[in-house]
Amino acid sequence: MAGTAASTHASGQAPLLGIGQVLARLQPEFPELTPSKLRFLEEQRLVAPARTASGYRKFSNADVERITVVLSMQRDHYLPLKVIRTHLEAIDAGETPALPGATSAAAFLAGARRLRRDELIAQAGATASLLDDAVSASLLPASDLYGDEALATLRALVALRSVGIEPRHLRGMRAAAEREAALIEHAIAPSRRSDAAGKARAAERGLELAGHLDAVHASVLRSAFSRLAR
Repeated sequence: MAGTAASTHASGQAPLLGIGQVLARLQPEFPELTPSKLRFLEEQRLVAPARTASGYRKFSNADVERITVVLSMQRDHYLPLKVIRTHLEAIDAGETPALPGATSAAAFLAGARRLRRDELIAQAGATASLLDDAVSASLLPASDLYGDEALATLRALVALRSVGIEPRHLRGMRAAAEREAALIEHAIAPSRRSDAAGKARAAERGLELAGHLDAVHASVLRSAFSRLAR
């Protein structure tokens, strides 16, 4: 990709974005995104921003959508970056590959959702009070924009409320998640170098471990319920 923000704007296309603008657009949904993380995604050949004559990175809207795909698949499906890269490269080549254990990236590339608060409530079939309760219980972040994960969570909370399970009953889930996050942080600490690439690699490994913990948690919950149902 070549060119500058000025030339892109002059050609009638959307102006390119600097790193700060990309962060402002994506951090509400992905608060862990940093300049180092963006540079690491470029290093891993997941995004290829343009460069100005001075060497500054400039991102197109397509680049931002692609970054959203990568971060969504990391967060929602705990996929390693190399798996995501292989999948995206296949889509770039015109293929329609299936991604093991996850929704196809083609759905994300067609346009990742950004839902305002009112849109989130409407699509989830929820109420404003339920969303407020979920935020209060730390089950959802307080944000102006939400993505698919928040929509799935709020829909689940709607179903749980219908049988009398309220967000306040689930406050312990946040505390448990924090304890599990601390376990992961301790596990990856020996490999966490001070440079940006090292931090990004450690974060990716942490997401993989979170996926394993998620599988164990689901298994334990199903086992506990099966005993109760006997």
